[in-house]
Amino acid sequence: MSITSFVKTLQNIMRNDAGVSGDAQRLEQIVWILFLKVYAAKEEMWELHDDDYVSIIPEECRWENWAVDKKDGQALTGETLLNFVNSSLFPTLKGLEVDEYTPVSKSIVKFAFEDANNYMKDGVLLRQVINVIDAIDFTDYTERHAFNEIYEQILKDLQAQRASGEYYSPRATTDFMVQMLKPQLGEHVADFACGTGGFLTSSLNYLINQVKTTEDRELYNNSVFGFEKKAFPYLLAITNLLLHDIDNPVIVHGNSLEKNVRDYTEKEKFEVILMNPPYGGSEKDSIKINFPLELRSSETADLFISVIMYRLKKNGRAGVILPDGFLFGEDGAKLAIKEKLIKEFNLHTVIRLPHSVFAPYTSIHTNMLFFDNTKQTEEVWFYRLDMPEGYKNFSKTRPIKLEHFQPAMDWWENRIEMIDGKDEKARMFTAQEIIDHNYNLDLCKFPQEEEVILEPKELIENYIAERSRLNHEIDNILAEIQEILGDVE
Repeated sequence: MSITSFVKTLQNIMRNDAGVSGDAQRLEQIVWILFLKVYAAKEEMWELHDDDYVSIIPEECRWENWAVDKKDGQALTGETLLNFVNSSLFPTLKGLEVDEYTPVSKSIVKFAFEDANNYMKDGVLLRQVINVIDAIDFTDYTERHAFNEIYEQILKDLQAQRASGEYYSPRATTDFMVQMLKPQLGEHVADFACGTGGFLTSSLNYLINQVKTTEDRELYNNSVFGFEKKAFPYLLAITNLLLHDIDNPVIVHGNSLEKNVRDYTEKEKFEVILMNPPYGGSEKDSIKINFPLELRSSETADLFISVIMYRLKKNGRAGVILPDGFLFGEDGAKLAIKEKLIKEFNLHTVIRLPHSVFAPYTSIHTNMLFFDNTKQTEEVWFYRLDMPEGYKNFSKTRPIKLEHFQPAMDWWENRIEMIDGKDEKARMFTAQEIIDHNYNLDLCKFPQEEEVILEPKELIENYIAERSRLNHEIDNILAEIQEILGDVE
């Protein structure tokens, strides 16, 4: 099973379909079909272990009753297949009845299809796509786990096709942060803007090595928790967790900023929190009011830092990726957030990342902040991760790899200051020094702005992605202005 051939085969089929426009829609089309195939394989295993298992999906809409081609000439295809998918399958799955008593393993079907769409208009081509996906045996452990590599590639392709870069954090970044925080079975790992579930699956890959018994397997199955606001990445994340053998993926489809942070109970807190929150976004006043007045930032990423602080258990550990703007920002809310972080939590490490880690989506400079809820900060270590030898920049074809973090891993276990004249690669600052400098965390900077040289094709992709992002921001601002003007009228 080849990564390239699987995705390209499906995309080539759909390129002949007039209803699908661009690779982004082609990938979305693949994902909802893939979800149903994976879910059918999970149900087959659940039925094996539970004679009383009843599917939430009506019999006529279960995968084996409409999607599987039994080679008897009776398989749905053409207009018959299209009519079934558009007039029966989608309305049925979107209209499934769930309540607070519905098991997560069942309710995820309804939530996954809330905003899903069938873009294809050619039923013969749709049949071909379904047959390619149905050929994968997800009940086979080896084949299911081999497919994870293909799924990872699908997520990377989506990052390049969409302007919403929060969908995918490079695997190397999530793996590195998980390895530094070392989650243990019995602990709960959370991400309140989980996108496609990168931090959650990196945590599961780390935890699986600790599973030895049936009891361990139960702990593993309940070890991760996610929140995702957008429908499509929610579907991607759910599928991702199912592929990692999580029978009850606890990912909430909603905005984790909507609850008042002062109302969180101990049961709603976590031992480990890992996040790469969306940058540059802004929230309405109805969201900001959920935070103490001094913490009401206009930037979404800042609000997530506050959520992490309010939802981190005593002795809990957190790692978060943030842009440079948070480190040197001096507006009232940013200063208040950094003051709370320093005075109420132990901010022990800041890793400065080289440019283009998130290429081609964005060239924003980013940093990893690690802190815990054990004591107030006494000292903060800064470490600058330089671009690896032979690289001028990271790109879609040459992404950052876990091995590039090896210098930081070696330093993490044996922290020493690394200073050459004014060039500070690693240095410890006391909390008082940071307070005296007005909570400026922009330390151990890169010596000079690196020149980013991209290949022409990636330069164009970068430009298109950035233009789409800016257009999206402009549309949001105009919508807010129109809403305000409407209220005035």
